[in-house]
Amino acid sequence: MQIKNLDLNNFRNIESLSLSFDPGCNIIYGENGQGKTNILESIYMCGFGKSHKNSKEREIIRDGCEESHIRAEFGSVINSHRIDIHLRKNRPKGVALDRVPIRRYGDLYGNILVVMFSSEDLDIVKRSPSDRRKFLDMQICQIDPIYMDHLVNYNKILDQRRELFKSMEEGDVHQFQDTLDLWDLQLNEYGSRIIRKRREFIEELNEIIFEIHYDISGGKEKLKIVYEPSAREDDFYEILLKNRERDRYYKQTHAGPHRDDLSFYDQDKDMKVYGSSGQQRSCALSLKLAEIDIINKIKKEKPVLLLDDVMSELDRNRQTQLIRSLRDVQTIITCTGMDEFIEEKLGEVRRIRIADGRMINSEE
Repeated sequence: MQIKNLDLNNFRNIESLSLSFDPGCNIIYGENGQGKTNILESIYMCGFGKSHKNSKEREIIRDGCEESHIRAEFGSVINSHRIDIHLRKNRPKGVALDRVPIRRYGDLYGNILVVMFSSEDLDIVKRSPSDRRKFLDMQICQIDPIYMDHLVNYNKILDQRRELFKSMEEGDVHQFQDTLDLWDLQLNEYGSRIIRKRREFIEELNEIIFEIHYDISGGKEKLKIVYEPSAREDDFYEILLKNRERDRYYKQTHAGPHRDDLSFYDQDKDMKVYGSSGQQRSCALSLKLAEIDIINKIKKEKPVLLLDDVMSELDRNRQTQLIRSLRDVQTIITCTGMDEFIEEKLGEVRRIRIADGRMINSEE
């Protein structure tokens, strides 16, 4: 998998930009605030249909403009495909694959396989449960697009359930009972599928991440990711029924995939509580490298790796471990500048300098 060409119009601070990428390592460099991260954001959007920053689409459109356009050509040596994303301030965005409109995110996922690694990801071990759930969901959606449908349906019913509890406060509780029974059955159906898929994904991830982290830690740590569901798939419905009165009183659902979390353990040591900052960053690095391997294992194709100003946040040992993983993976790196150590380790790269949303020069 590789991104071949990228065209942007009115995307954040970028008025018009056309880039081509090598199948190996590509470095986008320049001062802060010039548009480097915006380029990676646009590629991420081609893979997931939305920004990794959780930005509103109106915020992505360049100031003073009514619409923005992303066009990416991707594929392998022998074939190419094209994704177009058209953002408009006052209308829903348009997405097309090979010029055929796409109506659902699920139809977009898995076409461009992407692993994004930013400096914020280095703190995933100690960040909020919602950040770890987002990691789970984004990666599973790439390898199993049906999972996206389960998430959409689950969250829709979850919202309806909350609104129903508000209605119960204003009227007769019994007149809403049949509706609540139906929604709880549907919530259990989709929620159980999500819980099962997350559990299976973490089991596969653990098979891969153990060796990666053992190597990164110099044989000192044995990392295991523990999936912590708020309910198991075989007892989720019973918990929903048990919690009904409590849920109705607080007008929220207290159990389900939206309350799940992950923990990182070195044997019996909880890395969130007892791990040093360096150990937590090693866990995050291992997680990203394992993402590449699990996507390759399941999809039989390596993803595009996007590194957003992350090299400067890693020490020499972790830089070396990350660079070693870049073999046979198209990598696009943003930075303000590379030191000699990293340049020497990376070998041949394509360098692209960006200033004020424009390409100043490109070097092989």
